[in-house]
Amino acid sequence: MRCLRLWVAALCLSVVAAPVLADRLKDMARLKGVRNNQLIGYGLVVGLDGSGDNTAFTSQSFRNLLNQFGITLPEGVDPDPDNVAAVMVSASLPPFAKPGQEMDVTVSSIGNADSLRGGTLLMTPLRGADEQIYAMAQGNLVVGGFGAGGADGSRITVNIPSAGRIPNGATIEREVASPFSKGDTITFNLLNPDFTTARRVVEAINGRLGPDMAYAHDATSVSVRAPRDPSQRVSFLSILENIDIEPAEEAAKVVINSRTGTIVVGKNVQVSAAAVTHGNLTVTIEENPNVEQPGPFAGGEVAVEQNTQIAVTQEPARMFQFGPAVTLNEIVQAVNQVGAAPGDVMAVLEALKQAGALRAELIVI
Repeated sequence: MRCLRLWVAALCLSVVAAPVLADRLKDMARLKGVRNNQLIGYGLVVGLDGSGDNTAFTSQSFRNLLNQFGITLPEGVDPDPDNVAAVMVSASLPPFAKPGQEMDVTVSSIGNADSLRGGTLLMTPLRGADEQIYAMAQGNLVVGGFGAGGADGSRITVNIPSAGRIPNGATIEREVASPFSKGDTITFNLLNPDFTTARRVVEAINGRLGPDMAYAHDATSVSVRAPRDPSQRVSFLSILENIDIEPAEEAAKVVINSRTGTIVVGKNVQVSAAAVTHGNLTVTIEENPNVEQPGPFAGGEVAVEQNTQIAVTQEPARMFQFGPAVTLNEIVQAVNQVGAAPGDVMAVLEALKQAGALRAELIVI
């Protein structure tokens, strides 16, 4: 018993002496106004090995493309571009991107094309939400999926062959205005809003740069007084984003994924005094029909007598008790001792929440 007490005391000391984890400001906040911008465009992929689509808008787009090169198809003749597919091209324009730089694009079929493997995207303008062209995309696709089919209609598909990417497939043509060098302050927006974290950010910045340099607007935004000169502001931000800050502990939460059976219990989850029992009820139905054959030359018909057997089995349920202010470790031990399945644990947690014994927010996704 004495050895056990010494081991528990040593464990408590190791927990108390554990180092405090701190995050850099760049990992827990984003600079206000500095963000990605989504771009989208419509284009054609050519060079497919007969795996293109045969939709009306693809034929119309192909006809318009030929007209731009001075080729006019006769009236009543519709192109049948089996090697062409209509696609949507999407990209994310990074902040501070300058004309002439390149970025990756994603190409996705919007028709009934079987595969884009081996295709080439023709020059496609990429527009922003303001309908302005910010980049031009073109290049050979890299497709990770493939499909194969047989003459009898059987088919197998691995991954998604109707979508692909073009590394460095778009050239930036227009720069997006950034508020980085405007104003006397810069504002950080926390990724996980919390009043305690916002206060610690302010204290860490003021402790590093001087009093009254930073102030918090709310649980999300923290503003810092910064120099107006862009070059000085870059050096200033380089210092700020590398400041170590200890984030506040998250609120007590229990997250349940009902589709996959995943349960995540937060560190600060506690359970009031409660006793729980949970058992499984199994219903088994068996059909054993009895067939009666008529005698030879009897002229009768075969008769089928239904014989249904229903059995109900209830597994013995073990009751386990939660004491007041149970910790996460004790909750895990109690559940493991009972040997409950994930579905049973979900039912127990939901029942505890309804009873008011679960001191945490229950989130079902």
